[in-house]
Order: sequence, then structure tokens, then C-alpha cells
Amino acid sequence: MKKIEGHIDERIMVFVYYGTNSERLIQRGCRIAGMSGCPLYILTIDQKPLDELDAEKSDYIDRWKKMVNEYGIDELIIMDNETRPVAKVIGEVAREKHITQIILGQTTHKRLSELTKGSLLKSLLKEIPFIDLHLVTVARTLEDQKDHFEKGVRAYLVPEGDQYRLTFNHTEDKAYEGYFFKELGTDFNNGIFKFMKDNETMQVHVTDDYVKELKNVSITESAK
Repeated sequence: MKKIEGHIDERIMVFVYYGTNSERLIQRGCRIAGMSGCPLYILTIDQKPLDELDAEKSDYIDRWKKMVNEYGIDELIIMDNETRPVAKVIGEVAREKHITQIILGQTTHKRLSELTKGSLLKSLLKEIPFIDLHLVTVARTLEDQKDHFEKGVRAYLVPEGDQYRLTFNHTEDKAYEGYFFKELGTDFNNGIFKFMKDNETMQVHVTDDYVKELKNVSITESAK
């Protein structure tokens, strides 16, 4: 990233794990580093060697490499064949690169906390107590789509037959909780419902109060 005089003491690292949220997390890191004019690093960790990763994981790494070139990110750091605790590895890289801020996503934190049977954040606070940690949660806005959707409001999906009904009232039979982004210029509840499913952020179509299938959709395509 381009350095701005007076801000070079800041060094940001985004920690990513496989999943649809990783690219959005990198973009968030790019915006923050761009505003500060400081170096940006991307870190990922895997217990397996690179040549043993399945096609899906390899595809994510290829996407991250493209983003590094596209956004001018300083370095993509891949710690493969790694058996040490995740927090230890993150701490080692952070000290080596003189990192001052670390960004990780809510889904990454939850997934790795489940895998390691402990809180990743707590482990990081012990390992690198003098580095700022930023946990990015599910946003109430759809990035780059402010001209197409209203600001998100808390909503729920309730099973109804083979589909789901959108409701704004919390009920015991709710299946999912998240945010509903209504399309501008419509009198009905048409838009996007954004929620967490299996530690991944999902975005599904809502048509006249109903979600026919829990299929992740592209917001760009939805706005056309």
C-alpha cells in the first residue's frame, strides 16, 4: 500500500481463513490501510502443506494472490504445514513484521475457536497484548450498494413449508437471525437477508416476504 509520511509507524495485518468472508475482510483491510497510508499484510495458516490442500482451499489462495496484485498489498504470508497453536503463529508473524493492528472476521474467530477448543481472541490478547485487535462483525450495510438498498434492520427467518418467511418479530420458531436490506423503490419486502449459517455469512434473496432457498447470492447481480 502507498505510504503517507507521518503514518509509517502503523502496520496492519489481516488474518484470513477459507470462506466467502475472506475477500470482504481483505477489502476492509485495504480501505483502512489506504486511509492510513501504511503497509498491509495478509496472513493465512493451515496445518497441511500447500501441495496437499484440496481444490476449494487452493482456489481461495489463488483469489487472495490476485487481490494482492490488484490492490497493491505488501505481502500475502502463507504459513502452511503448521502444527503450532494459531495464536502463537500469528504472534510470531506480527512481531516479525512489526504489526500494530490485526484485523480478523467474526466467522474466522468462531471457526478457529471451535477448532482449537478455546477463544482465539483471548489467546491473542495473551500472546500479543500490545497490538490492537479488530474483530469485524456482520455489517448493517451492503458495501458499495447504498444506492440500491436501505440500511439493514434486524429480522428473522421462520420456516414455513419448504421455504422461509421474513419477520421482524423475535419468535421461538425462528430459524435464523440477521439483517434485512430492503430494495429502494419497492412497497413490498423485497431485498436481501444477511445472516450467519455454519460460521459463514450468507446473503439470500427475499421476494414478497419469502426466501425460497438458502442460496448465497451476489449483491452486485441483485442490484441490477
